Amino acid sequence: MTSVAQERAEKFRIGRVFSNSFAVITRNLGFLAVVVGLFSTFPALLYNIWNLSRLAGIVNSGTAEDFETLAVEIYPATTLIAGLVIFVLALLVQAALVRAAIEDLNGKRPSIGDCIQIALRSFFPTLGIGILVILALVVAVFVMVFIAWAIPPIGWLIGLALALIPALIWLLSVSVSVPIAVQERLGVFGSISRSRALTKGSRWSIFWLLLIIGVAAMLIQTALSLFINLGLASTGGITGIGIIVAAIGSSLVSTIFSTVLSVTIAVTYVELRQVKEGTSVDELAEIFS
Repeated sequence: MTSVAQERAEKFRIGRVFSNSFAVITRNLGFLAVVVGLFSTFPALLYNIWNLSRLAGIVNSGTAEDFETLAVEIYPATTLIAGLVIFVLALLVQAALVRAAIEDLNGKRPSIGDCIQIALRSFFPTLGIGILVILALVVAVFVMVFIAWAIPPIGWLIGLALALIPALIWLLSVSVSVPIAVQERLGVFGSISRSRALTKGSRWSIFWLLLIIGVAAMLIQTALSLFINLGLASTGGITGIGIIVAAIGSSLVSTIFSTVLSVTIAVTYVELRQVKEGTSVDELAEIFS
């Protein structure tokens, strides 16, 4: 395995990021099967099986009282706990994939133990960044809904322009904060500031890059949902086999998407360093030595 070219790239190119991202993925399928499977796919599979099993019981029984109990007493607490666990594990996986992508692009074979160690060391900065991103989205949506309620019927447009669009632009500017936190160890706010500097001038390219991945994920999820619905219609209800098939399909789609996104963000960080600073992958890898 040889490292990527060390010459300074003149411009951020979506095609090169895609090419390097999928090259990293295809060269490390065994690594991904272990790390992503253990920390992402398996927890998601357990939750999806539980979720679909509970739903199957309500749908097949058709009892309104059971549905109310599920919606009010069981779902909120369990969903919150499961969401927090999956969120934390997703941050660990993303940090591990950053390390793996840098090692791979430098011509080395990523080590599972080393990548997990780096992910654990970077956990609190990545957690802080993740919380700030979620808060930014929640605040933006709340402000947009409030404006829409206060100024009908054009409030949605005003809220979109004043809240949601600026929030999305900010998210693009901080899109490589996690790789920076893992790679350069700058902490939460230092990583965010550094990300804003690195992405300046390339944010439209990053937007189209992430949009392509998002649309592809949405199309695959829609096709999966259609397949599941057709299966339910043909069997007349949710069966045990249907639950397992649906849970496996949903878990695989979500984790494949998150894996591609995490690796792409890591490769985007490398691309930005090379474009803006002429930094080679060898120099990036030296930080970990």
